[in-house]
Amino acid sequence: MLSAFGRAFRTPDLRRKLLFTLGIITIFRLGAFIPSPGVSYQNVQQCLSNGQTQGGIYQLVNLFSGGALLQVSIFALGIMPYITASIIVQLLRVVIPRFQQLYEEGASGQSKLTQYTRYLTIALGLLNATTLVSLARSGQLLPGCNLPIIPDQSVITTILIVITLTAGTGLIMWMGELVTEKGVGNGMSLLIFTAIAAGFPTSLGAIWSAQGPGTFFIVLAIGLLTVALVVFVEQSQRRIPVQYAKRMIGRRTVGGTSTYIPIKVNMAGVIPVIFASSMLYLPALISQFNQPKPGESIQPWVEWINNNLTRGDHPIYMVMYFAMIVFFTYFYVAITFNPEEVSDNMKKYGGFIPGIRAGKPTADYLQYVLSRITLPGAFYLGFVALIPLVALVLINANQNFPFGGTSILIMVGVGLETVKQIDAQLQQRHYEGLLR
Repeated sequence: MLSAFGRAFRTPDLRRKLLFTLGIITIFRLGAFIPSPGVSYQNVQQCLSNGQTQGGIYQLVNLFSGGALLQVSIFALGIMPYITASIIVQLLRVVIPRFQQLYEEGASGQSKLTQYTRYLTIALGLLNATTLVSLARSGQLLPGCNLPIIPDQSVITTILIVITLTAGTGLIMWMGELVTEKGVGNGMSLLIFTAIAAGFPTSLGAIWSAQGPGTFFIVLAIGLLTVALVVFVEQSQRRIPVQYAKRMIGRRTVGGTSTYIPIKVNMAGVIPVIFASSMLYLPALISQFNQPKPGESIQPWVEWINNNLTRGDHPIYMVMYFAMIVFFTYFYVAITFNPEEVSDNMKKYGGFIPGIRAGKPTADYLQYVLSRITLPGAFYLGFVALIPLVALVLINANQNFPFGGTSILIMVGVGLETVKQIDAQLQQRHYEGLLR
């Protein structure tokens, strides 16, 4: 393995790509600590040192920004607006026929979809920046801290902070696209990977200091088992054999080959976990805006939400979280994998599944296999996502538990894909790659 890394850095083209990627990652991490203009850096650090700030409804965004959100830095919004915009554009392909036509046009159509995603990213960044500034001004961003995060609350300062945060989102999007084009791996995924990995040392150190070395080593053992489980499931797939009939094109005979359709156990990736987390934040957000005024009694439904849907260790929260992950897994797989489209493409090029007739029987068979294999994938996602919540109940380490949920799924998935890309580029120049 070490010799493979040595070959990678001895190859001029690959070394240039790796150093470029590392340079962009360094800039991304530096931006997470540069405060926005008008923000009191000393007050923010003092509030964060109290240890009572959870980030409220922005906990997921804070994870994807590498802690930059609660720092209110220039990269506070992180990559989350781009992720949201990409998911929205992908879902709109089902609703808007024009988007589906652009997707089917190939590179030219998909470049337009990419442009729409960029515009939507800036719009969502502007909306999120406005919300973030309003939360910071009202003191709800860092609950339990009475120090003013934005001392000067004039209109000019507020507009300046909103513009800075929105520009930071656009800069992150541009850097991610640069890594994809000139570096190694998918740029957006690598930036998320970097943001999540940056919080691991702090989380493990907090567990050591708060719970002791015994709990620390238990967490490490659970983490290794979780990583092994995620790697095993992420690499698992059902291979459906496909046979292509021989055809005469001019004087040549083409076809007659055998291949397969790989259907992964977890085809939805981490998207269902993000959807479920976002949906469960909505009740807490609604109850937050319906708090009673002084002298009034709290409404029963607001009290029920505060007692059951705002604490991750509550059984009702866990059950709803797991059920929503299962639902969104089936929902996302249904809109991203179309058995009828796959069947039509196979029929067009003379392909068929042995023992299954072409056309509708093939589509029905693919749908049957897909529904069967999605069930264990959905349960696996729910199980991994509940690991931090179970850790809260057992060792009281929810905010500091790094091995579980969205973080470990993204890190393992991005790590595997990046290593595969480096391995493929090494094998173009050498007969040996990173993987044996």
